[in-house]
Amino acid sequence: MRDKKNFTYEEAVEYVLQIPKFTKKNTPEDTRRFYEYLGRPGESSGLIHVAGTNGKGSVCSYINAVLEEAGYSPGLFVSPHLVDVRERFRLKGQMISKEDFTEIFMKVLENVENFCKKSGDCVYHPTFFEMLFFMGMLWFQEKGADYIILETGMGGRLDATNVIDHPLVTVITHIGLDHTEYLGDTREKIAGEKAGIIKKGVPVVFWEQEEEVNRVIVEKAREMSSEVIPVSEKQVVLFKFKNKTVDFSMSSEYYEYIRASLSTKAVYQKENAALAVCALEVLSRSCPVTRQHVEKGLSQAKWEGRMEEVLPGVFIDGAHNEDGMQAFLESVREDGCRGKRHLLFSAVADKRVEPMAQRIVDSGLFEDVAIARLDSPRSLTEEQLDSLWSGRNQVRLYHSPEQAMEALLEKKRPEDEVYAAGSLYLAGQLKAYLEKRKQKQQL
Repeated sequence: MRDKKNFTYEEAVEYVLQIPKFTKKNTPEDTRRFYEYLGRPGESSGLIHVAGTNGKGSVCSYINAVLEEAGYSPGLFVSPHLVDVRERFRLKGQMISKEDFTEIFMKVLENVENFCKKSGDCVYHPTFFEMLFFMGMLWFQEKGADYIILETGMGGRLDATNVIDHPLVTVITHIGLDHTEYLGDTREKIAGEKAGIIKKGVPVVFWEQEEEVNRVIVEKAREMSSEVIPVSEKQVVLFKFKNKTVDFSMSSEYYEYIRASLSTKAVYQKENAALAVCALEVLSRSCPVTRQHVEKGLSQAKWEGRMEEVLPGVFIDGAHNEDGMQAFLESVREDGCRGKRHLLFSAVADKRVEPMAQRIVDSGLFEDVAIARLDSPRSLTEEQLDSLWSGRNQVRLYHSPEQAMEALLEKKRPEDEVYAAGSLYLAGQLKAYLEKRKQKQQL
């Protein structure tokens, strides 16, 4: 291990990004032992733990926005990042500074070295996600976060964030078929993994779905003597898309009636906002969060990469699995487009991409589809993309998402809309490119 005093911010980021190349997966016991060695940082704050397949980040963002509006200092730990790794750590809406990132990184690394010496376990090293989780918890503790909102990375039962023992509330969002090689090949099995975050006596808020999914979550909650708070479409009593916002209203046990104008054209966000409201109801039992705080916070919340308008009439959505793609298409269908719609699609190889592509074709929403390989070793190859869309009319292969986006922008008329979807990697790559493009145009 090198001299930690010499790390620059750029070197610290590079080290973190290279971790997957030299670490092995640790057992939950390994993760817990090191977390305890650190002193279980962050546990003096109120913890909110969120798992699920789709919508985790959005739920976390809505809860965070409301707590900020109520005057608290919430810490937000989410994944993945789109452009900058520092996006994963936010306090009162602000990303961690480069200086704090470097300092906290070195602190964790020093503790790893000391832990190995003390325990004799010289092979231990945090995985990529564990390193970021430990850094986040230490930073939130140092900054005195009132609450910490934790999004699981993948799954729940074996997730690094599951070392926490006493959250105030747990939330389980929509369950879909994703990461099936790790979590199971049915929604029921995946629900079992997500339900692993339920803690003894801690209320769990979850989105009602198929009976087999609901049953898994309810049975786990009963086993843990945890209050069960199901949330469903029935509680969303008014929903309307208007002028790039979603008019959201829901009946609420504590607040009675919530009404907010969500700053998004993603109709699926009504589900995530409803989950956030019910989680906040639990928090309001021990801290003052009023209906006015909830309504204003929801209206002000924004979450990047989810039907995000990056240029006039150009939207990026992180839809990266079948359910996410279906939710994306439902939002596109409600967009009120007066012209033609154009789509840029790409995906990683470990996703169920054929059903995603079929949903796009069946929707009939797009005039044409541009496809391109991502700048990622996980990406589908050009050959795989071409084969996936073989025989489809109005589909063109480009050598990069950047080239594809430029082609779509060139043909876009003012009344047209351009969308990009299929992967969060695509969302991040395009956001980085468009930001550089904007800076060049301003020179």
